[in-house]
Amino acid sequence: MIYPIVAYGNPILKKEAEEIKEGEDISKLIEDMYATMDHANGVGLAAPQINKGIRLFVIDSNLMLDEEDEEKGFRKVFVNPIILDEYGDDYSFEEGCLSIPDVRAEIIRPEKLTIEYFDENWNLHEEEFSGMTARVIQHEYDHLEGILFVDYLKGLKKRLVKSKLIEISKGKVSTDYRMVYPLK
Repeated sequence: MIYPIVAYGNPILKKEAEEIKEGEDISKLIEDMYATMDHANGVGLAAPQINKGIRLFVIDSNLMLDEEDEEKGFRKVFVNPIILDEYGDDYSFEEGCLSIPDVRAEIIRPEKLTIEYFDENWNLHEEEFSGMTARVIQHEYDHLEGILFVDYLKGLKKRLVKSKLIEISKGKVSTDYRMVYPLK
């Protein structure tokens, strides 16, 4: 099943997501999240973006990498993740979001992280990620914390996107995927 993507302005995007009960069968939801992400040509999708207030996200960092990149991308699910540490040099990169179509902005994030999470079979992992994969994880993890990439914008940059954000919340945006708008 392909879910509609929740648009900017929906309160679920600003709420901290709740933990999933360990052992719960979420295999169909994970499958549907991958299908939804792929349909929308995304590199990540967090459960709040499909109106589910739970601590779950999927990523496919392959789409973020160029052929000459040394880093290897992959598809992975993160259940009840906790970022334990973020470190390394901060670097800027232009981010976007399926819930905020047609808005992109340079966001500064640390280059590495260590994260603890369960996989789809409820096996516990602790791993380090870097580069573009770390960035995708940080972006999706923020969704679970009720943080959007535009929340990092300050001053003039924030004012420049404000009218676009209002238009998105009213459904005045065109996408190749289905969306749910809070003010339409």
